[in-house]
Amino acid sequence: MAVPMVQLTERAIARVRELLGKEQLPPTSGLRLAVQGGGCSGLTYAVRFDSQPTARDKVFEFEGVRVFVDPKSLIYLAGTQLDYKTDLMQSGFVFENPHASKGCGCGASFSA
Repeated sequence: MAVPMVQLTERAIARVRELLGKEQLPPTSGLRLAVQGGGCSGLTYAVRFDSQPTARDKVFEFEGVRVFVDPKSLIYLAGTQLDYKTDLMQSGFVFENPHASKGCGCGASFSA
């Protein structure tokens, strides 16, 4: 079986599952990962919930958690691992992206 182009860690899967439950979204729902222009390094990550994928989305599934990525964003996200980290200062999703040539201090912006 081929490795999906986007990966989620066990912590990320658990957090997405928890958030989906709180939002009370339909079973067709999933996490949308996208890349948009902007931010201090040129590109930013976008993470949100969608009720269903679009016709052009690539859909990945991890232990029942669905992830939607549009074709343009997939160019920048291929090989990326999404983790969820919690420490004393902050908690949130963290992208480990092999295409990011530089990033900003907040971790939400990168250049490729």
